[in-house]
Amino acid sequence: MSDEFVRSGPLMKLSSYPQWAQEMVHNCEDAKQRVVNHKLFHLMRDVKLDERATRNFMVGVWPVIEQFPQYMALNLLKLQYGRTRGHDMARKYLIQNIRIEQNHADHWVDWAVASGVSREELIYGSVPLATHALSHWCWHTCNRDTLAASMAATNYAIEGATGEWSALICSNNSYENAFDPGVRKKAMKWLKVHAQYDDTHPWEALEIICSIMGGNPTARGIALLSSCIRTSYEYMQLTLDYCLLPDAVGNKEISPTLLIDQQRKRAA
Repeated sequence: MSDEFVRSGPLMKLSSYPQWAQEMVHNCEDAKQRVVNHKLFHLMRDVKLDERATRNFMVGVWPVIEQFPQYMALNLLKLQYGRTRGHDMARKYLIQNIRIEQNHADHWVDWAVASGVSREELIYGSVPLATHALSHWCWHTCNRDTLAASMAATNYAIEGATGEWSALICSNNSYENAFDPGVRKKAMKWLKVHAQYDDTHPWEALEIICSIMGGNPTARGIALLSSCIRTSYEYMQLTLDYCLLPDAVGNKEISPTLLIDQQRKRAA
């Protein structure tokens, strides 16, 4: 690998990273914004998301929340201590964050229960196929793709977009105040930890990715990273779109193919 990258500017400033990484981020921004500014999060912030969509969101996203530490564990298997600076950075990052992500699973359960979704339904309920696709994708990329690509798909793309949509929901107090005061703190814990400090995690992941790839990676390597990032955003959007469909009720299944067809018709 040529042209080792060592960041010299601020962590959370895109200009601190190589030109190829800046272009990659810009080229994926449209897909990211379709997630971050999704109608579901605006409805949730304004306390207008109905019970059906809330249930589908909580249950549909749960597999990714519950399995996120496992995705990082799969990436740990790819590391060799002392092999490269990027590998050493990734080792520290992944080990530290696995425990944090486990705590996040507990917070998600509290949020779901406060939102009217029982713990039993969350853990043992049927997950709609259209929303389950995101967790399958995360497992696939972390199991099969390179360390840089799978971290780009999960720790950069998914964590980054999640931090931003969490901040959107917390941008006013309407949603928080809708919870009973007795459960409000626990109900908001997951959202608040993501909106307040997780915004540094995707930047740390980007630094690791750039350190692994170097300042002048191959076009093929960059294309793989971009594809993984966009795929994560697109599966996130697929999940959110499903939750708002009028016929996505309870455990009723809608095939991913039908959902994609419906998306295309709305975009035409």
